[in-house]
Amino acid sequence: MNSRVTDQAPHCPCNSNQPYRTCCGRFLDCDEFAATAELLMRSRYTAYTLKREDYLLATWHRSTRPASLDLANASQHWLGLTVKRHEQSNPDQAIVEFIARHKINGRAFRLHEISRFVREQNRWFYVDGDILSD
Repeated sequence: MNSRVTDQAPHCPCNSNQPYRTCCGRFLDCDEFAATAELLMRSRYTAYTLKREDYLLATWHRSTRPASLDLANASQHWLGLTVKRHEQSNPDQAIVEFIARHKINGRAFRLHEISRFVREQNRWFYVDGDILSD
């Protein structure tokens, strides 16, 4: 069963304070492509909260994409996202630094990462990232 954000939860999980359907929902549910690496990163965070492995794999660059993620069995509960910076070094490469908070079995964690993205054929893809220790 796919989890979906509904009208009962109008704000997008990416903490944009926008409605899901006009924020990340247009990428996850309507086949629109993210115009920036930051928008793609936000939509990927939302996909993790909704356990949308299909979207995550489709937006992961083929050179580093895993065969599967097994999100159905993941015990993470995502709590929030803060985007620290977005830098586009040239038209087809960018980084996004973010902090994503989550809980596993009631214990809180922070994922602080600088992610790398590339654009190919006018579509952004997640390549990989460096996890920072705080």
